[in-house]
Amino acid sequence: MKVKTVAVAVALISVVTLVLYSALYTVDEVDQVIITQFGKPVGSPVVTPGLNIKVPFIQKINVVEKRVLEWDGAPSDMPTKDKLYISVELFARWRIVDPLQYYLRLRDERSAQSRLDDILGSETRNAIAKDELIEVIRTTKDRVPVRDGLISDMEETIKIGTLVPIYKGRKRVEEEIFAAAAQKIQVFGIELLDIRFKRINYNESVRPKIYERMISERRQIAERFLSEGNGESARIRGDRVRDLDKIQSEAYREVEEIRGAADAKAAEIYSRAYNQSDEAVEFFEFVRTLRSYDSVFSENTSVILSTDGALFRFLNGFETISPQKETNQSED
Repeated sequence: MKVKTVAVAVALISVVTLVLYSALYTVDEVDQVIITQFGKPVGSPVVTPGLNIKVPFIQKINVVEKRVLEWDGAPSDMPTKDKLYISVELFARWRIVDPLQYYLRLRDERSAQSRLDDILGSETRNAIAKDELIEVIRTTKDRVPVRDGLISDMEETIKIGTLVPIYKGRKRVEEEIFAAAAQKIQVFGIELLDIRFKRINYNESVRPKIYERMISERRQIAERFLSEGNGESARIRGDRVRDLDKIQSEAYREVEEIRGAADAKAAEIYSRAYNQSDEAVEFFEFVRTLRSYDSVFSENTSVILSTDGALFRFLNGFETISPQKETNQSED
């Protein structure tokens, strides 16, 4: 009898424990709870942390996150207004503010992530298609670029190293996506907290064109350097030839002046030396005539002249009288 009483007591305790275990539940600080009965929500969501009670075995608790959740979008190719395809990757932060509506429409976080993919991806594609590429990339509207001092004014006029003006910028584009998506997501009991571009990259088909434009701009600057270098080289060569011609002409002039002064001095010396007497004049004529033979005749020279000429007068002996001597004899 006593054993049966103990068994009954143990059974009652077990049943009570099981009932209490099924009836009592706790709500964590980071969670919200939806009570469902036969699959349908019952009552209001429990958002206050602590110990709570429900109908055992019939009602079921469904935990919903209260914390800020993250959404990372997959890279997606989309066209811009200027027909350039770019790969865009975004991230967003969201939280569940109406757990009942969230549970009725989405049930779990996996479904919520899928809906976010659809809505945020669609709004991003719409925003990108309305703006040009520069609006999505640039952030500051009136930013002044740091210009390379090697870029000339002429290159500035052809837009080398200058920034294309923007009217909105990436921040405004993000705000447009946020405003459009937040309104659509709100019906699911979700509050969109923020959305940002994580990465924007050129599509594979666009990259070669971008690189070609960059190479073209660098090549124009290189060509300017080459032309300036060639011009400077031509100027230096011209200055060298001009300076060389000037030095040579001045040297030639100086040589001629020295030579003329020397010839004048030599003529003066000859004049003083050979004009002292008639014999000296005759000797001078004799020496000059002999010297002329070296310049007139060579080993293979053939000359047909009369021996009576002045050139051969010393070859026929010394009987030929010089013109000056004949003049002296006529005066005597």
